[in-house]
Amino acid sequence: MRKEAMHKETDAFLAEILPKQRDMTLALHRGDVAPRLALWSHRTPVTLFGAHISGAGWADLEPKFHQEARRFTGSAGSEFELVAAGASGSLAYTVGLEHSSAVVDGIPAVYTMRTTHIYRREEGAWRIVHRHSDFLADQDSQLATRV
Repeated sequence: MRKEAMHKETDAFLAEILPKQRDMTLALHRGDVAPRLALWSHRTPVTLFGAHISGAGWADLEPKFHQEARRFTGSAGSEFELVAAGASGSLAYTVGLEHSSAVVDGIPAVYTMRTTHIYRREEGAWRIVHRHSDFLADQDSQLATRV
């Protein structure tokens, strides 16, 4: 595939997925898990290596996503700073920094996470099949354990 065509494929992927990824994060920070459930693949393999929860397989992840959403009761905002991305055929990825301000376990928190999402095209729609996230090395360790 020519470099020009790959660039167009990545641009189309980002135009479609970045708003959904942002909405999913904002909704979760408001306690709404529905956009996350809709954007994630329910097919194997699907994995999560999160800063707070990890798991594999939809049967394992779905209840954990509900549990995670219950920890959040408000969001002052979330911004995704894209570092790298690519799309080719039925696989794509985003790498970036999630800058968030939310109420977590009843306590206001401001934090940044390094985040990677891997997507697979399923029946014409992009679905997350893997997420890896962790706190920046210089983040307050107390926040990292709380958030």
